Formats: sequence, C-alpha cells, structure tokens
Amino acid sequence: MINVLVVDDNPIVRMALHGYLSSSEDVKVVGEAADGRTAMAVARQLRPDVTLLDHRMPIADGLSVVRQLAEHSRVLVLTNDGDHDLIAGMLRGGAHGYLVHGEFEPTELLRAVRAVAAGEGWLSARSASVTISMLREQAAREQAEAERTAAARARRERFGLTRREQEVMALLRAGHSNAAIARQLLLTEKTVKNHLANIFTKLQATNRTEAVVRWADQA
Repeated sequence: MINVLVVDDNPIVRMALHGYLSSSEDVKVVGEAADGRTAMAVARQLRPDVTLLDHRMPIADGLSVVRQLAEHSRVLVLTNDGDHDLIAGMLRGGAHGYLVHGEFEPTELLRAVRAVAAGEGWLSARSASVTISMLREQAAREQAEAERTAAARARRERFGLTRREQEVMALLRAGHSNAAIARQLLLTEKTVKNHLANIFTKLQATNRTEAVVRWADQA
C-alpha cells in the first residue's frame, strides 16, 4: 500500500485528489495539509511514501518546504504553476516529480504516484525540458571547470611555480598587500618578498602588475 499525503490549500482539490487516489487498491491517502508548515508537521509524524505538494499556499509555499519534506517523504509536485525557475527549484530541492494541472490525464497521476513511491522520477513534458536544460547547464559548468583546471595546470607547467608560489600569486591577483599575504599564509613579509622575487623571475615580470597580467593571460 502506498501512503500519500495531499498538500494543497484548496479544499476542493484536496477532496478530489483524496477521492480519486483512494479509488485505487494500492494507494491510501493518510493525511492532508493546507499549507507548507502543516505539511512538514504531518510528514514528520506520518512518514508518507509520497507527498503531493502544491506550490502557492499561505504561511509557507511549496518551494520553501520541499527540501524539508523530502527528508521524510518522496515529493511529487502537483501545481498550476509551470514556471521553469520553479520547476528547477523544486527538483533541486529534492522533488522526485513535477506535474502541472491541466497537462496530464488522471491515470497519469496514479502512474506518477506509483513511480515516485518506487524511487523513480516522473516529469511532465514541460518539466522534462527544464530538467534537460539543467543537465546542459551542469555539463557546461563542469566543462568550464575542467577548462579552468587545465589552464591552471598549463600555467604550472609553463611557469614552474611551486604550490606556495601559486598561493602567493592568487592573493596577489586579489589585490592583497605583502603584509596581508603574509597574514593569510602565516609567513613573514620577508618570506613573501622572496616568493614574489621568484615569481617575477619565473614569469619574466618586473613588477606586481606585470606578473598579474602574465599569469592572467594564461587563464
């Protein structure tokens, strides 16, 4: 039996969902809530298999509580709002699925509840497109990070700066004085000056600005 918590501020919607879900032999509505705060209290107490979560509610909306609810139940968002940012926020918050009223048949709701209860995901077409966009953005971020890492490796190989010299260089690029660099790295100012002298030599720079420019040009 799949135990379900229905969270929606509209009593008519709650009644309709309760009646429809309860008509299935393998689904049981064990609780209801009209706002996010109440939903968290009920979810902590009942530990439902699936929570059907609306977004626009008084006191605490769905997005503000989805992360906490996801600690006690698998969350299937069921709302009128198909905003892409909201979908992305709900999925990042831990929701297993997202359905928009008017964009699915009643039978799909039951399939979605069963899938989410089994630990699977369920997304409407609009939600799926948002997920694809999120994955592409993540891939782009990972690619950019890989390129930054490769660039940093290339700088090390080209200029031969030691790890400590790289730390000094990073603080130098951030605009810190010798005294500030010394404090952050727990060094004496004399040691910092020695590191800077070695850095200038390796980067073939004559001053701080030129060193920063040469280092940045390889980023």
